[in-house]
Amino acid sequence: MSLLERLNNDMKQAMKNKEKDKLSVIRMIKATLQNEAIKLGKQELTEEEELTVLSREMKQRKDSLHEFDKAGRIDLVEKLQQEISVVEIYMPKQLSEEEIADIVKQAIVEVDATSKADMGKVMSAIMPKVKGKADGSLVNKLVQQHLS
Repeated sequence: MSLLERLNNDMKQAMKNKEKDKLSVIRMIKATLQNEAIKLGKQELTEEEELTVLSREMKQRKDSLHEFDKAGRIDLVEKLQQEISVVEIYMPKQLSEEEIADIVKQAIVEVDATSKADMGKVMSAIMPKVKGKADGSLVNKLVQQHLS
């Protein structure tokens, strides 16, 4: 089942169950996917493009969550945590830190990296492999640890 089909089914279910918060997040994701398709001039997005959109939505929410938390806006933090839990339903299974570390080690060997100056090469080799399955800041931190 494609992502749009899942979103449509979940949207209908959320309407039946009167889950307003979940419904609004699903609608937002769906609208973002459709806007991206229009922007790219396509009828349907590929799975990778859908993943890019979902990752961007997740990152925006996590960044906002961090800012609201710093500002002490507990009401907004709770709302965003609910939104994040809905978006996570549609994201692929996240890699563990150990799995990411293994991928980092492989990439360092592949690009023959020896110092932090090679960080860009290592990151560009890793990110396509972990797209949507790992947080970029965690990957960055692990690459820095392994290159130092």
